[in-house]
Amino acid sequence: MIEVGNVLVHEDIINNDFVCNLSKCKGICCIEGDAGAPLTEAETKILEEIYPKVKPYLTEAGIQAIEEQGTSVVDADGDLTTTCVGGNKECAYVTWENGITKCGIEKAYEMGDVQWKKPISCHLYPIRATHYPEFDVLHYDRWYICKDACSFGQELKIPVYKFLKDPLIREYGEEWYAQLENTLASQA
Repeated sequence: MIEVGNVLVHEDIINNDFVCNLSKCKGICCIEGDAGAPLTEAETKILEEIYPKVKPYLTEAGIQAIEEQGTSVVDADGDLTTTCVGGNKECAYVTWENGITKCGIEKAYEMGDVQWKKPISCHLYPIRATHYPEFDVLHYDRWYICKDACSFGQELKIPVYKFLKDPLIREYGEEWYAQLENTLASQA
């Protein structure tokens, strides 16, 4: 682990390459899994607030799931997550463009309808954060469906932390990201 401020960064985030390759995977991470995307309590309140502005970008199935279950749910493990269509597969906030999943929240953000891009867990993926009272731990979540992203990242020689620079800055700030880069440069 590499310590950067109050965040422990697993070496896999530094040593492995990754670049999403939507033309290959079609955004399957938004429709597979055993629960929705992890949310913070603050994010559940944001989802409640912005839902009316996001709703026009969602599928009928997604709207139905949200209106039946709510803008967020508590999963089987007791964690806050995005609502899913059919219980635990497709995220209710998914929309489709040319056969590729897109985030309806992000689409509303891009169109200027909301000021929030999407849940930080989605923006940071494949980094997963575990939050403790005194510090966070960032680890690399390996999932077979991302094999094309791994090979594309290797081809482009872009490590996970560089691919996810924007969401890391969103979560921890520019100063923290600069400190991460400085720490890595001093270890090289």
